[in-house]
Amino acid sequence: MIYEALKPFLFALDAERVHEEASGLLRWAVPVPGARALLGALSGPGPARARPVEAFGLRFPNPIGLAAGFDKDGRLASVLPALGFGFVEIGSVTLDPQPGNPRPRLFRLPGERGLLNRMGFNSAGAREVARILAASPRPRVPLGINLGLNKGVAASEAPARYARTFRILQRHGDYFVVNVSSPNTPGLRSLQGPQDLVAILGAVREADTTRKPLLVKLSPDLDAADLEATVRAAAPLVHGFIVSNTTVSRDGLDARWKAEAGGVSGAPLKARALTLLKTMRALTDKPLVAAGGIETVADALERLRAGATLLQLYTGLVYGGPGAVKRMLRGLEA
Repeated sequence: MIYEALKPFLFALDAERVHEEASGLLRWAVPVPGARALLGALSGPGPARARPVEAFGLRFPNPIGLAAGFDKDGRLASVLPALGFGFVEIGSVTLDPQPGNPRPRLFRLPGERGLLNRMGFNSAGAREVARILAASPRPRVPLGINLGLNKGVAASEAPARYARTFRILQRHGDYFVVNVSSPNTPGLRSLQGPQDLVAILGAVREADTTRKPLLVKLSPDLDAADLEATVRAAAPLVHGFIVSNTTVSRDGLDARWKAEAGGVSGAPLKARALTLLKTMRALTDKPLVAAGGIETVADALERLRAGATLLQLYTGLVYGGPGAVKRMLRGLEA
């Protein structure tokens, strides 16, 4: 496989630089007639039949989506479905533009098949993302928009800012996600508490004139009592939950990564995310989107059997390459 042959060379380079170069190549395909079909062919054959999923009032051609973080500003939303994704989630998008944290801020953990990131919500800002989406072809699958919060914003200002971000973007997304669980924006995770989260979700719902599905993305590091309180408070205001964001746990990591700040995804997150999914399934009957450590067909089946309605990949795409989604779909349909 071409990607496997190239991987040693790619993994020798800075992770964010490789992501930017790959994104640039994909961006080239956006305006070129036939380029998306070519990209689809190059990423391998799809399954003989896909299994559509109905959730949040939307129809997904298959249950495997791209998690937020890969396409921050929506520049690739129209081409990424060619890789086989049944839905694409962009962001996190902040109200105002911000550069994020200093580089280096994205690291591969090849021994653990994980990633460590401390990107810090680098974003072109809601108005620029809206412009990009308006000027691009509409994706042929549902498009999710993940909403973040600018660094340094007081908790009291968060509801109004999430609502303004949503209002700017609402006509472009098919569903929206409130992200209060990234570990890379100081103070953000404190907004998962019931009082703050209800205020944020209520403000977004009040701003919604289009009745778009609203989800919330939770941290895998919440303890059992806090998780239950958060889910009970949020459930009446959302259509589903994403389980889960990255973890600050360093369990099982090589010593060199233990002192590095940021959130860990991929295989090191798998057991923790699966446990959270099972706990969430017992707490709510809302649809659950499983994320974190999904790389193989077995991983996907395990999450679906544990109660997930949909699945999301990011790190699995980095390690599995552009054919990862279609291989997983073929396995699910076998």
